[in-house]
Amino acid sequence: MNSRKLLLVVVVAALIGAFFIFDLGRYFSLDYFRSQQAAIEAYRAARPGLTAGLFFAVYVAVTGLSLPGAAIMTLAAGAIFGLLWGTVIVSFASTLGATLAFLAARFVLRDWVQGKFGDRLKAINAGMEREGGFYLFTLRLIPIFPFFVINLVMGLTAIRTGTFYWVSQIGMLAGTLVYVNAGTQLAQIDSLQGILSPTLLASFALLGVFPLIAKKIIAVIKARRVYAKWPKPKRFDRNLVVIGAGSAGLVTAYIAAAVKAKVTLIEKHRMGGDCLNTGCVPSKALIRSARLLSHIRRAPEFGVRKAEADFDFAEVMERVQRVIREVAPHDSVERYTGLGVDVIEGTAKITSPWSVDVTTAEGTRTLTTRAIVIAAGARPFVPPIPGLEEIGYLTSDTVWNLRELPKRLVVLGGGPIGSELAQTFARFGARVTQVEMAPRILIREDPEVSELVTQRFRAEGIEVLVNHKAKQFVVANGEKTLIAEHDGQAVRIPFDAVLVAVGRVANIRGYGLEELGIPATRTVETNEYLQTLYPNIYAAGDVAGPFQFTHTAAHQAWYAAVNALFDPLKKFKADYSVIPWSTFVDPEVARVGLNEQEAKEKGIPHEVTVYGLDDLDRAIADGEAHGFVKVLTTPGKDRILGATLVGEHAGDLLAEYVLAMRHGIGLNKILGTIHIYPTLAEANKYAAGVWKKAHAPQKLLAWVERFHAWRRGSVQPVPKSTTGKAGVAA
Repeated sequence: MNSRKLLLVVVVAALIGAFFIFDLGRYFSLDYFRSQQAAIEAYRAARPGLTAGLFFAVYVAVTGLSLPGAAIMTLAAGAIFGLLWGTVIVSFASTLGATLAFLAARFVLRDWVQGKFGDRLKAINAGMEREGGFYLFTLRLIPIFPFFVINLVMGLTAIRTGTFYWVSQIGMLAGTLVYVNAGTQLAQIDSLQGILSPTLLASFALLGVFPLIAKKIIAVIKARRVYAKWPKPKRFDRNLVVIGAGSAGLVTAYIAAAVKAKVTLIEKHRMGGDCLNTGCVPSKALIRSARLLSHIRRAPEFGVRKAEADFDFAEVMERVQRVIREVAPHDSVERYTGLGVDVIEGTAKITSPWSVDVTTAEGTRTLTTRAIVIAAGARPFVPPIPGLEEIGYLTSDTVWNLRELPKRLVVLGGGPIGSELAQTFARFGARVTQVEMAPRILIREDPEVSELVTQRFRAEGIEVLVNHKAKQFVVANGEKTLIAEHDGQAVRIPFDAVLVAVGRVANIRGYGLEELGIPATRTVETNEYLQTLYPNIYAAGDVAGPFQFTHTAAHQAWYAAVNALFDPLKKFKADYSVIPWSTFVDPEVARVGLNEQEAKEKGIPHEVTVYGLDDLDRAIADGEAHGFVKVLTTPGKDRILGATLVGEHAGDLLAEYVLAMRHGIGLNKILGTIHIYPTLAEANKYAAGVWKKAHAPQKLLAWVERFHAWRRGSVQPVPKSTTGKAGVAA
């Protein structure tokens, strides 16, 4: 740091230190001002120019040094100088002081910050050079952060000093006007009646609603900016156009039709999307057949000496297609047309915020619409591994075309899709090798969940290879081989077919986002209302994230539909507070809210309660006495933070915890609810019982024990110590 910068730092530090050492803050309180109000008024009447000048200088010093007291001085300005001159003085003084703080931060710190973090700040610097004035105006109009923080942080960016000054002057004017106006009314308080005067109450009401008004103003300004180059039609063909007929698109269209809006649903491939055709429905049908085979193999466990199954894999896959056909009418063109939805089978392209081109076999036509919902879904991600394209591969989209069971199957990926299909194909008789680069499969779940599933997989003959990274696919002597890296060593894995299940990527290209400049990297960027860059264009489902579940897509669709149809009259923030999901392996894994590893990573205080299903009568009777119920609660209370269930029908049993979390029901009420005996659902009640036992009032119970002893005619001393909290971990 050079001598000039050091001198400035010393001077500023000395002034700030003097402010606190000499307790100068006492002069910047409303009580002090009221006590001196008469003297100040007299001084102003005698020397109006000097008073204004002194006030201006002090205000500049306070804001320039980022000292507390600016808000009180703004109120005082209204009381001393009135609305007009108070606003003028504060407006210029606050802007000048803010600019001085801005320049000081820039002079002392910007070179160091840019030199140390320049590479990371490139995007921010570019954005500030391009849109810095607008960002600053937004912060000034809606003070999310204290103004002194904005002054200092802006000094570290590339925004120009002149831009900072005039934007601050304009941006702070509305807030200054509201505060000064409140100050003019405070000066008139001399009785209880004055406190309750309509004018003063209105002034304070303005202080309360100003951020809301400012937020609306910002929204209007943003909208005008993004819509500036797009001509808006005077009339619209539709209230809503929905792109994509998967879960999100179907629910959006259904809701729009239910409230009598004119809605068009466009699907270029198959109605029902991935869930019906290549995801939830076919996978669960295949899992059901595989599970039947696993039970037949376990016949001796159930007292059946011998049981055999003769099956043809092609017939099993044909059953999967029959299930799809049986479910398909629920998502069909005919059904939705009957509901009042205009369904078009074709390709959509957004050509403006209010128009969509639809290309069908008959040609292309343009639809105008007040709002658009993008529900284009996602597709399997295929990593760029050398040799993969050449040897050919399966994904969760194409595996349903198989009619012959692969003898040796490599499954790339240890997530939900990879794990479900690995176990399923193993149960049909394939030799399955599951390859996962992470330390364990189902990495988002707690370690003991992964371990329990891994043990079952290995018991069923699946070779689970964790910490193995796929490096290359080769064909040697007619045999396909995966070369993976493990602990720095090459591992060769021969196979007949490979299933790539390493995740899914959103469909963000090919329907107009690029031309409209709608930000989309991994997913389409949306705000809390599911609005994109254009407030009348929404996104929902896999294409929007953050969760890629069918039920979450339907959940988002409600918000997208209602907001698209009724904004600006009313709109709702999408609520992700209670999102459940299940992985349909055996044993089944289901979860809602936090699990233990997330709570630890986020530093959230919690207690853990575990109930093992090996203790549950129904699980024992069914031969499924494995797994557990694990509940996280607030320390010392029964409020549920999250629940993880592993075992038979875990996804079904989880519903009780989803309901409890959504409606604020604690473990005490679950414990007090009658559950049918013998059922698996009793596990939830017994888990609540474990929590209750750990939180039993031991001192009170000791006195109760003594009371019962007294009633028996004997006296028993109160124990000196109590037992610990069994079953609870922090």
